[in-house]
Amino acid sequence: MSFSMLWGRALLTDRRILWLLFVSNLIGTVYGYYWYGGQLADVWANRPAWQIVFVPDSPTGSLFFTLALLGLLFPPSSRFMGGLVRLIEALAVVTSVKYGVWAISIIVWDAALGNPIQPLSWMLIASHGIMAIEALLYVRFFSLGTLWLIPAAIWTFANDTADYTLGIFPYLSPEHLDRLDQVRNFTFALTAVSVLLGWLAIRAAGRGARSADFPSYSRKP
Repeated sequence: MSFSMLWGRALLTDRRILWLLFVSNLIGTVYGYYWYGGQLADVWANRPAWQIVFVPDSPTGSLFFTLALLGLLFPPSSRFMGGLVRLIEALAVVTSVKYGVWAISIIVWDAALGNPIQPLSWMLIASHGIMAIEALLYVRFFSLGTLWLIPAAIWTFANDTADYTLGIFPYLSPEHLDRLDQVRNFTFALTAVSVLLGWLAIRAAGRGARSADFPSYSRKP
């Protein structure tokens, strides 16, 4: 097997691979929401209920990617569902890249501030790295055009705004809390970079703003 086959269409869109990714991402998503359990409970008990949607970051990104995989496994047959799938794909690309890179960066940054990387943190580095890579890897099999990145960017920037104006950002070490302005600025900048990477990946796949209008929407992995 040539090395290039590892990211070729035949392998990556094989239904067995898609189901494997779907199940593993679903498990990771459930675990991610469990990881945020304490913060979710605190926000639910002490804050307006609408804020809870902005609390879990990485698991929501992996949830979008899991749903996007479901769209590859079962291509939509209506205009409405086709548009919904493309929106989910855009959210999956932007949030998976953003939160995947964010988690790794915060862990490494924490280590630079004197907090050793624990075994569990190495697992988080690996899982979040995969999260970012798989999103960019599967862009070419999605049907979104570049304009779908606009609502994805709006959602992600809104999440950042809620996190750092309402104080519902993920739990941080004391060292990072002392540098919260830097963490906030890095987070907003990373959202912009993630949208740019999504745009570049879509363009590299040969699709632009008007791509994949519904009448031509058809995908069979």
